[in-house]
Amino acid sequence: MLSCDPLAPVNGQAPPSSNNISNGTQAIPSSSNTAYLSMPVVSGDTKSTGVVSTATDLNGHGQHAEHHIWLVTGPAGCGKSTVAEYLAEALSLPYIEGDEFHTPANIEKMGNGIPLTDADRWDWLVALREESIRKLDAGYAGAVVTCSALKRKYRDVIRVAPYFVPNLHLHFIYLHAPAEVLLKRVFSRQNHYMGANMVHSQLDILEPPAPDETDVVRVDVSRSAEEVKADVLDNVLKVMDANRS
Repeated sequence: MLSCDPLAPVNGQAPPSSNNISNGTQAIPSSSNTAYLSMPVVSGDTKSTGVVSTATDLNGHGQHAEHHIWLVTGPAGCGKSTVAEYLAEALSLPYIEGDEFHTPANIEKMGNGIPLTDADRWDWLVALREESIRKLDAGYAGAVVTCSALKRKYRDVIRVAPYFVPNLHLHFIYLHAPAEVLLKRVFSRQNHYMGANMVHSQLDILEPPAPDETDVVRVDVSRSAEEVKADVLDNVLKVMDANRS
């Protein structure tokens, strides 16, 4: 599914190693050693479009623009949608709700309390990656995406994206909180297929980002939504500013 011809280094990274993601597919280096750059200058009303004005390559991507995709990750109940919607508005970027890309079969399984397998998730992860790239093809400076990305190999599927898009920087925002906080929030949801029992199954397989996953921002969400949103935006701006100097 993800295998491809040998790729040239992108943003200073070596080509994918031969370690498998799944079923013989290639894995992508899990840490990003790229320099994070500021968002490109956008044309028109930046608050409403976030569309980059620049020359494009043959694939439609901007040749000189720096693109940023922000993956808001974590288990059920951590507030991914709340944070992602806020961040997308703050950065004037399109918002991609990961739950909307699950297949009907996946939604039915989760609604019945049946945890998804790795096989259930591969096509979903690829769909999110491809939808993010489509936003760049449309001229946007980037995108904000919600995706649980519970395991390192799931994050690695998304990390393939910079090998197909020039000047793309990928960032993960990992939202975490104690299990009791997540359970309380899921119990309070209305009309959502993700039941409280799914929190336990997600925590059972959760692989928190390792220290060498340097493209990850970690945020404790056991606080008010306003505090969390402010912390996330502050971290995002620091990541971009620190490497601009």
